[in-house]
Order: sequence, then structure tokens, then C-alpha cells
Amino acid sequence: MNADLFSAMARAVVDGDAAAAAELAQNALAGHIPPAEALDKGFVPGIRTVGGLWEDGEYFLPELIASAEAMKAAAAVLRPALEAAGSTSDAPGTVVIGTIEGDIHDIGKNLVSAMLTANGFKVIDLGADVKLTVFLETAESAGADLICLSALLTTTMLGQRRFIELLVERGLRSRFKVLVGGAPTSRKWAEEIGADGYGESAPAAVREALALLGKVSS
Repeated sequence: MNADLFSAMARAVVDGDAAAAAELAQNALAGHIPPAEALDKGFVPGIRTVGGLWEDGEYFLPELIASAEAMKAAAAVLRPALEAAGSTSDAPGTVVIGTIEGDIHDIGKNLVSAMLTANGFKVIDLGADVKLTVFLETAESAGADLICLSALLTTTMLGQRRFIELLVERGLRSRFKVLVGGAPTSRKWAEEIGADGYGESAPAAVREALALLGKVSS
């Protein structure tokens, strides 16, 4: 029964079992289950459960990373079928994400990227040490809705402020929503620099992204 398969998909993500997640995704395709349905009813509920476990203090960073990798493994199997079916048009939005220039830290950014992908966003991950102009040029060419700026150093977090200023200078501030995050940042910092939102953790960043794009209430 599909219900059993969906339950197993969710469990694979919760358990952080990437091999099982990929195999279950293949089984779904072999069984002619629409890939969007496999995601919506199987894998996405799993990653949402993981977010809850993280926020309740039952899961820690290793578990969160393992679950995100399991989600990525399933998504990699399903992505070609999703694209062929045109399901990417149902994505809640397009996100450009990266770590600010001068900062090579990317574990937190990778986790946010994986969880945004897991929740249906089209994600363009620019990696680490990304120039401000590259964020903007990519967002413009991709027609992005949201730009996520990560910074793990007190020196590089200033680049988040400069990016907001760049948008203002180019007359593009109203074109994109901007979400900031990283160890030295805070909601107060986001408000101070004029960002639209702040992601304290990967699950929180997903919630904030959905709220900023009007998909759910914050």
C-alpha cells in the first residue's frame, strides 16, 4: 500500500538513512507513484518531523545533517521525474543562497540549502566566499524571490549590510526578499540592516522563507 511506502519514506529521513531514502524513491517511481506525491506525502513529512525534533532538543546537529542528506538523496532520484512532469512550477519560490565573500564556512548554509530543497523550493546554491555582485546577478538572471546570505564571522557579517545597501543603490530593494543567518547574526541585526528575515536554525530559516513568500504565517 502507498501509505506504508510513504511511512517508510518519512522514517528513512527521520533516521537519516540516505541509502534507504534513495531506494524508496526509486520504488515510488517504479510503482508509478507521481514524484510530487512521493515528496509531499512521504519525504517532506519526514523532514518536518526532523525540524520539530531539532527544536524540541531531541535531535542535534549530526542527526539534522544526516536527515538533510537523506532528503537530498531522495530528491536527487525524484528530480528528473519532477522536472519532466513540470512539477517545479509548484515550488513555493526560487532561492539564491550562499556564504558571504571572505567567509568559507558552509556547514550551516548547506543545511539550510538542503532543507529549503526538501520543502520544495528551487534552490541555487552559490557555495561559500561569494561576491555580493554574484548574489545579485544570479538572483536577477534566475528571477529569484529570495536571497539567503550566510555569515559565520563578525567581520563578514558586515557584508550582509553592504548587500542591502547594494540593492538600494541599484533600485532593487523591493524586488527581492533577503534572509540572513549565521552564528554572529540575530533578529536584531537583521532588523538593524533592513533585511526581511532572520534564520536562527535551518528549520527556522525554512519557516521564515515560507512566511516571507506568503506561503504560511510566521
